[in-house]
Amino acid sequence: MENQELIKCCIMRGGTSKAIFLMRNDLPKDEELRDRIIRRIFGAPDIREIDGLGGADPLTSKLAIIGPSSREDCNVDYLFGQVNMVEPMIDYVGNCGNISSAVGPFAIDEGLVDAIEPITTVRIHQVNTNSVIIAKVPVKGNKAEVEGSHAIPGVPGTGAKIVLDFSDSAGAITGKLLPTGNVTDVLHVEDEGDIEVSLVDAANPLVFIRAKDLGLTGVETPQEIDSNAELLARIEKIRSFAAQKIGLVDDWRKATSKRPYIPFFAICAPPISYRDWTTGKLVNENSMDLSIRLLFMQKMHKTYPVTGTICTVAAAMIPGTIANQVARRGIIEKGELHIGHPAGIIISEGKVDNENGAFVLKKATVDRTARCLMKGYAYIPKNIFNEKFEKR
Repeated sequence: MENQELIKCCIMRGGTSKAIFLMRNDLPKDEELRDRIIRRIFGAPDIREIDGLGGADPLTSKLAIIGPSSREDCNVDYLFGQVNMVEPMIDYVGNCGNISSAVGPFAIDEGLVDAIEPITTVRIHQVNTNSVIIAKVPVKGNKAEVEGSHAIPGVPGTGAKIVLDFSDSAGAITGKLLPTGNVTDVLHVEDEGDIEVSLVDAANPLVFIRAKDLGLTGVETPQEIDSNAELLARIEKIRSFAAQKIGLVDDWRKATSKRPYIPFFAICAPPISYRDWTTGKLVNENSMDLSIRLLFMQKMHKTYPVTGTICTVAAAMIPGTIANQVARRGIIEKGELHIGHPAGIIISEGKVDNENGAFVLKKATVDRTARCLMKGYAYIPKNIFNEKFEKR
């Protein structure tokens, strides 16, 4: 393979997503060259990613770059990238919480963190948001444990339970838990009129909207949403106005090209029974506190993202937000939120205090499973390199 370069890589499943994990020291220093190499590894841009390792789905076209921590209070640095399948770009704004759950096991298995049985605590510097994620990872035989009894909707079988603490994630992108200072805002959307939303930023920023305000029930399947081009265009326009409102773009017309990943878009409804789109099993309204269908990268998420879960539990614990209004009563006192999503239920614990008139995130945790799927080398044609390949 003299006409190709080799780079070590690992494919990890984290929660309901998959990512290609690369070590920072194995990549070029030049960021433009680095991203060109990464896109070639994925086979992007191409909606099939046929000439690379990408999975041809927004939930699998994901990247994690790992290295020793640049912060004294953390064990590792973790930079997340959403690899665009249509445009030649990698979005490094925001994080993926599902992939965050794989960082601890990867760091332990690669020897970046000393393995301590039965639980190893890994402090992760989440570079995109400059926040700290604390992962509690089961360990056996100096490696991250894989087998266990914990099940998560959207992933077949069971695995070892990994607990993620995102309490440091308030204002991850905008600097404020409530970017506008309001529990609800009215967006004046061109050709749509006034739209009431809640804009909340924890782990990633989200736009919360009532399902009924879009003419929806809140229990639609991914196929029903993704096949409705007119609805997707409406949602993207509202999302774009929200992106401008919280300062992610200076013109809403640029949001799709400049900020396709965030903010996420959460369509909220009170508890209602529906069928798991993956299995056909009943998801009973009594098992949830609210039902949400979430969109990112202009498509419906097939389950529910972890960063979306963290932001949703934070929003639900703030009186007056749309998430709080539609949710079952008593969630603040319980300190726990059960979110109904297309493939089942995801549970998160949360606490938000009002300190001198400002809402402060005190707790936000979620459980996941993760495991390594393969380790090896990615082959990159040498014509990708316009300069000598120099590792960090």
